[in-house]
Formats: sequence, structure tokens, C-alpha cells
Amino acid sequence: MGLWNRYQEYRRLLLMEDKRRKRMHTFLVGPGSRESEFWFSVLVFWEFITSIRKLHFIGPCVTVFGSARFGEDHPYYIAAREMGAKISEQNFTVLTGGGPGIMEAANRGAFERGGLSVGCNIILPHEQKENPYVDRYFNFKYFFVRKTLLVKYSYAFVIFPGGFGTLDELFETLTLIQTGKIENFPMVLFGKEYWKPLVEMMAKMENEETILPEDLDLFLLTDSVEEAAEYLRRETFDRFELSRKKVISPVSVFFEKGISEKPPIPQN
Repeated sequence: MGLWNRYQEYRRLLLMEDKRRKRMHTFLVGPGSRESEFWFSVLVFWEFITSIRKLHFIGPCVTVFGSARFGEDHPYYIAAREMGAKISEQNFTVLTGGGPGIMEAANRGAFERGGLSVGCNIILPHEQKENPYVDRYFNFKYFFVRKTLLVKYSYAFVIFPGGFGTLDELFETLTLIQTGKIENFPMVLFGKEYWKPLVEMMAKMENEETILPEDLDLFLLTDSVEEAAEYLRRETFDRFELSRKKVISPVSVFFEKGISEKPPIPQN
């Protein structure tokens, strides 16, 4: 079997809805065959490179994390929708995990405000669908590829209440900032009451000297959309001198496609 045919067969197995598909997706189970490890590496690289080619042209982003389980009447959904609009008013692209709940709310706020709204959706067994408020979305098979790119293209992060996935995203991003692997980009924890036990735990960590006192200054804790928006403006556009004019243009010879320009956002 030729190299290309082997690649196509491995890719086909990944998409099958049977036990073989499940085995192919549970790759964190120790060493596999040399062939399966090789094709797994190829597929991960392919997912990275195709996603990078697409996300390369979306401009400066703010990533919004949060639970997928809040309905549109929930106070956190309403706040995230307002936050998405405020982010768009600053000419940021709103980048989320592309699903329902907080992700939908932030995308919706940006979409309704006329800003650019992008989602990075994860393919799950229960078939999480992208929300209807994204101008462009990308489907990912691998959580770690998706999470890497949600961080890579963002100049700030807004963390709304959420579960294990949100905590994973929160602490990985904090660790990257703490260890200098990414710039000291601003981070907002929205929802004082919700995050209070976690912040108290962080204070205990500081008392036990497992983190430094300055690590507690890596984020803003707030209940105010206005305060969060002002903090983002001050710590991003002013600090990094960002501009939508700096968006990289696609090069046709490389078969690249940008995102169509949307109408200008009216300023208050």
C-alpha cells in the first residue's frame, strides 16, 4: 500500500463510528505500533498547519472561555453577550470554543455588534455543534491543538464561570504567563462570587509559598463588564499598540483565504 493510501486509510479509521474509531482516538494509552504513532503525528501536524493557515488572518483576538451549559436567560450568558459586544467595540476579534453557553453568548455579542466572531469547535462523541453566531468556525479533533490555538492568537483572556474544561484553560493559560512562555497578557476572571473559593485557594497557595505574591496580580477579578472592557483596552491596545490595520493579508500564490471585511463598527 502506498504512503498516500496508508494516510487515507488511517484518516478513514479516525472518522469511523465503531470500536476502531474509539481506539484511534484514545491515543494516550501508552505506545502503539510504529505505523499508528507515525500517522497520529502526521494528523496532529496536519490539524495544526491547516488551522494556523486559517487563523493567521483574523487579526488581534480576545479569547472568551466559560461553561457550555448556561442558557440565554442566565446572568452569566447575558454578561458574556455584553462582553462580546464590548470587545468588538475595541476592534478585537472575539475568539471562543465555538459551542453553546458562554461561548455562544460572547460570539453573539460580537456578531450583533458587527465585529468579527470566530469559533474553534471540538468534535465530541455527543457532536457539539458550532453556535450560529460565528463568522467563521473550525472543527478540531484534538483538544490540545484547539487549546494551543485559542491561546496563540489572543492578546487577552476573559474567563467566565465554567467546569473542568474552563479550569483547565484558566490554569494552563496562567501557567504559560507565569513561566514566560507567552507575554503577560491581561486575564479577567468574571464573577466574583463564583470564583471566590478559587481565589481563596490561590491565597492559601501564596501563604504556603507554592506561588509568588505577584502571581495573584496576573488577573483581574470583577463583576463589571465596563471595568473588564476598560482593563482590556488599557492592557492591550494601549500597551501593545494594536490595530486592525496590522491584520496580515493572504497571499493567493499560497492558496490562502482571508476573512471578508465587515462593515465598520460605529463608534459612540
